[in-house]
Amino acid sequence: MDTTTQPAVSHLAGADKSAIDTPALFVDLDILEQNIARIAGACRKGGINWRPHTKGIKVPQIARMLIEGGASGITCAKLGEAEVMGAHGFSDILIANQIVGPQKIARLVALRRSCDVMVAVDSRENVSAIAEAARAAGVTIRLVIEVDMGMKRAGVAPGEACVALAQFIAKQNGVRFAGLMGWEGQTAGIVDAQEKTAAVIAAVKGIAETAEMCRNAGLAVEIVSCGGTGTYWITAAQPGITEIQAGGGVFCDVHYAKDFAVEHPYALTIMTTVTSRPTPNRIICDAGKKTMSSDASTPEPLGLPPIRTARLSAEHATIELESPSDTPRVGDRLEWVVGYSDTTVHLHEEIYATRKGRIEAVWPILGRGKIR
Repeated sequence: MDTTTQPAVSHLAGADKSAIDTPALFVDLDILEQNIARIAGACRKGGINWRPHTKGIKVPQIARMLIEGGASGITCAKLGEAEVMGAHGFSDILIANQIVGPQKIARLVALRRSCDVMVAVDSRENVSAIAEAARAAGVTIRLVIEVDMGMKRAGVAPGEACVALAQFIAKQNGVRFAGLMGWEGQTAGIVDAQEKTAAVIAAVKGIAETAEMCRNAGLAVEIVSCGGTGTYWITAAQPGITEIQAGGGVFCDVHYAKDFAVEHPYALTIMTTVTSRPTPNRIICDAGKKTMSSDASTPEPLGLPPIRTARLSAEHATIELESPSDTPRVGDRLEWVVGYSDTTVHLHEEIYATRKGRIEAVWPILGRGKIR
């Protein structure tokens, strides 16, 4: 897979990971490519498309790897992220969120001039505002209705309410009804595999049946999009779905593995330096919550004997070992598996791409800070 969209920084090309000062964010390209192939393969097996979410990736070069690996388009959470991806040549972009307010809608219309961006809606007011702005600009914007698949966040209830909104969209000039999207997030953390499968099937059935109701009402439904990293291997096999959005699984992390039973190897790590050994049981590193988040799961240090606890403060990681140890020593490196990639990647300015422990590329995280 071609990872040379942007060349490595010349003085680092081929250097060992140890050449980078800490703390630093690393992605292992061999593992990344393996995880990309795994998700893409599940989509091919299910006969559906893959539109990976890039909200936790934020790097155009990695998003390009997803397309090269079989993705048909990409998903973004924020308009600012979509603008970054559009500026780097991505055309088929779903913003899986409501874009509300005249300032954002003006930016959405401007983005439509350079790429075929589509956006989620769940209200007539928002549809009307987007349609009016699109008509004034002489463009047409694809809309997908967000369906509440049981997560109880945004979205229209499955069934007649969704059909009514789709019919409303179909009557507006400046917008085009493209289909439905949702996220069965309430099922991702179910521990029992059979119970989880049954819950996913039930959630997907609702959006698939709603799509059929729309078709029976004379509306073309091109897209039925759902399925995240915590459910994709189940969702991809369900009838009525045209694409899944799983994206974070290309990195994987402690949260996905331990809480969502995602069986992927870890591609994303944080390298730190041991800065203090106050006691034989305690290790202090130079990375805290400002480097690696612990909101969903606590990062896990690699290569240590059994630990009692690992906790983060603003600028420090504190590890308590089960038994005393002279190692690692002050100045040694200690690598951590990321706790949750979605809330870690955006903390960094760049990501170091490695293969077999050597730096192959350094990519700026251009999507960081794009919260509008």
